Amino acid sequence: MILSVCPNPSIDTYAQLPDFKFGQANRVSWQREFPGGKGVHVAMAIKEWGDASRLLAAWAGHSGKWIKAACEEKGLSTVGPKLPGENRKCYTFLSDNPSLHNTEMMEPGPEMTAEHFDDLTSIFMQELGQASMVVMSGSWPKGSEATAYRKLISLANSNGKKVMLDCSGEQLGHAIEEGVFGLHLNEHEALQFCGTSDVHAAMRKLHEKVDLIALTKGKEGLFLSYLGKLIHANVTVDKVISTVGCGDCLTAGVALGVSKGLSVEEIARYGAAFGAANCLREDLGMIYKADVERLLPQIITKELTYA
Repeated sequence: MILSVCPNPSIDTYAQLPDFKFGQANRVSWQREFPGGKGVHVAMAIKEWGDASRLLAAWAGHSGKWIKAACEEKGLSTVGPKLPGENRKCYTFLSDNPSLHNTEMMEPGPEMTAEHFDDLTSIFMQELGQASMVVMSGSWPKGSEATAYRKLISLANSNGKKVMLDCSGEQLGHAIEEGVFGLHLNEHEALQFCGTSDVHAAMRKLHEKVDLIALTKGKEGLFLSYLGKLIHANVTVDKVISTVGCGDCLTAGVALGVSKGLSVEEIARYGAAFGAANCLREDLGMIYKADVERLLPQIITKELTYA
């Protein structure tokens, strides 16, 4: 079982808004809602592929009940503490107005106290014994310690569990200091954290504390560095419907590849196929197994030389 940790889940709302007029009433043409948050996307992708998946998240209010129920309707097992307040909603607007298209608005979400974090940690430790691997993804609620991921990673490391991490900012900085098995970051996060988006320079810096690095550069695809090999993987997608959650699904594919003991090339192939599959439909942060199966043979991989 792969345990996915999502401290800050959300309701992801896809809304069609023809235009936006300041100071006036603006009507949404249609909207669809999906369970969201980076770790939620990871857990759902693993479950859709057919592997054992469990989601640990912090649930708050009616929004939390909705997200939890939506995940469980898809057969995903969920655990986690309850928080006061409401889990956030994240809106992505589609529009004929190019300046508005794919604009995102995010609600603040609930607050996590030290007591709530202790509750989450206790549940994490209970689940850890059953997990073959852990994926930790996304932001934390307000009030959380900047070392929250680091503390969970320390517990996982002490119990011999590999952790795949996808986060940014202070949480990433502290987590890296602890040492983590795997890390996914995009070129913007690499620039922010490493001071460069150059693949080779970023890899050199990150490998001081990280064994596996999955660095994504948009249309340029995935660069995966692991066990002394650097693999580039990419695939051409004819029509991109939405990129929301692509990186999360890619993280799920990489984690699955590692958990199955695949070669570095096959791990990269899984990651690229999962990420690309998420682009093909309007379902935010979700994949369909049939899409991944069709894309896997189309992935073009190439082994690169470290600079």
